Amino acid sequence: MELAWWDNEGEPVRITRAIITAAGRGARQYPASDTVQKAMLPLVDRDGLTKPVLQIVAEEAIESGAEDVCVVVAPGDEAVYRARFHGYADNLLSAYKGHDWAIEQASRLEELAGRLRFAVQPEPEGYGHAVWCAREFAAGEPVLLLLSDHLYVSTETRRCARQLIDLATAEDCAASAVQATREHLIHQYGTLSGRRLAGRPDIHVIDEIIEKPNPTLAELKLQTPGLRAGHYLCFFGIHVLTPSVFDLLDDLVRRQVREHGHIQLTTALQALASRERYLALETQGCRYNLGVKFGVVEAQIALAMAGVDRDRIIALMLELVLKSEQRRGT
Repeated sequence: MELAWWDNEGEPVRITRAIITAAGRGARQYPASDTVQKAMLPLVDRDGLTKPVLQIVAEEAIESGAEDVCVVVAPGDEAVYRARFHGYADNLLSAYKGHDWAIEQASRLEELAGRLRFAVQPEPEGYGHAVWCAREFAAGEPVLLLLSDHLYVSTETRRCARQLIDLATAEDCAASAVQATREHLIHQYGTLSGRRLAGRPDIHVIDEIIEKPNPTLAELKLQTPGLRAGHYLCFFGIHVLTPSVFDLLDDLVRRQVREHGHIQLTTALQALASRERYLALETQGCRYNLGVKFGVVEAQIALAMAGVDRDRIIALMLELVLKSEQRRGT
């Protein structure tokens, strides 16, 4: 199938729309998520500013070229998000008058609030259903899709999302970021098999996708040549979707096709792989899943290690380890 990555004037289509799914209630972050949406939990970003998780994810998209960001939320959450973004900005300016960092963060919050659009997922019917709820925002254009409970730290100058956008636009097709993942963790992720592109060991043509497989099923159906033993390609949490994905999701919603009790994005992506070219990129970077045990701690350490506070966090960690070992020795 020929994909329309060129506009009517023959210019390349820019991916300027991003979708972030944030309708989940964050049961694994309880009790914090009972007080504030999990996407509003604070972390210190690479630039040293304390930000809500949603801001960090949105800046991943914006700094990769997105101009408008649609957040898929639960009913009633749009007003809460808007009030909190504006409230945080106002509080920073009033409580920390004259502080450059507060002025910068307040400015970023206000700018982000102006870019945000919202789509409501009426019921928690799955990841695929959440993406489908943003179909009007997508408006027939390719979109960047990210998760609100994953953070991404690039190991090169481009953001992880930018790496994927560059591949998708260069190859005129849908693309998903993947990461080689140890066998005992694959039950948390969509997992796939693929064939490496000649001369590009980091790019795979996707063959098969299974949502959260067990190790036995993965060993039978999802082996990818070239990976270390006991490792599989798992979704990274960033996708560039072509408009046809929304047609496939619409069909799943209409027919109520469910997997593991929900309407899954992976079901639509498997159908996509069978009808058009679809690539996976082993991104130069790491994903951090905030929804698992110690996920927030791991993500915070990774952000600090990649940013302006690197030396400080290394010294702090060494001090903590030393104190812990001293207590163990007494």
